[in-house]
Amino acid sequence: MSETNNDSFKAEIIAEIKRIQSELNELKDIKKNIGKKPARKSAAKKKVVKRKPARKSAAKKKVVKRKPARKSAAKKKVVKRKPARKSAAKKKVVKRKPARKSTKRKTTRRR
Repeated sequence: MSETNNDSFKAEIIAEIKRIQSELNELKDIKKNIGKKPARKSAAKKKVVKRKPARKSAAKKKVVKRKPARKSAAKKKVVKRKPARKSAAKKKVVKRKPARKSTKRKTTRRR
């Protein structure tokens, strides 16, 4: 009886050891899983928001010079010329009345 008890005892102990080993393996697996960080989800790519380009400092507009309007045939100022000098125009000589001749009284000789 001691042998059967001994065999059964050995079998029970071996079974218990196997059960303990299997539990130990399970615990090891759990430990590995806990130690591992959960697989990172690939972060959704952020939408790249394009920035508005900086304002260009107001480029000076080219000023297109216009042709001056045509003057509607403006009449030219006529510069009056001085009349040509008359070549020594003779002055009119106003003739004077001849002086009255002083009439001498005729003196009659008395005879």
